Amino acid sequence: MTIKDNSAVSFHYTLTDDDGQQLDSSVGNAPLAYLHGAGNIIPGLENALKGKSVGDNMTVAVSAAEGYGEVQSELIQQVPRDAFQGVDSIEVGMQFEAQTGQGGSVPVTVTAISEDTITVDGNHPLAGKNLNFEVSIEDVRDATPEELELGHIHGPNEEDQ
Repeated sequence: MTIKDNSAVSFHYTLTDDDGQQLDSSVGNAPLAYLHGAGNIIPGLENALKGKSVGDNMTVAVSAAEGYGEVQSELIQQVPRDAFQGVDSIEVGMQFEAQTGQGGSVPVTVTAISEDTITVDGNHPLAGKNLNFEVSIEDVRDATPEELELGHIHGPNEEDQ
């Protein structure tokens, strides 16, 4: 069976950046399971997996635009230090939930600290980066009606989400 829309797919991967630094890997853990065509994984990787079968191994280069997107400068903001009242110590790399004007929240990462302001970045940590995947297709099957209704598949030992 080949991967197509509404396929339940499981694969192992190792993710590296353009410098060859490993960023993530499923090796040694359960494979990543997703519903093909439902937007559960980044577009560039999903497109590259279409038509592949169990046992296929491949290298997939995904541009920033087809991964987590380009860096959006409007998501980088300087916030007054007093907006962090109640936080004893702020360090670069810390993450917080920032409230949006629409009543939601977005994760932000502290990228710089000055005496009066804290710079936070709401971009995904991998935004603006090309991504390189080593992929091994482990399983491909038709998704169940329940998985199609939920928009994701259930891997081994996974409960309803």
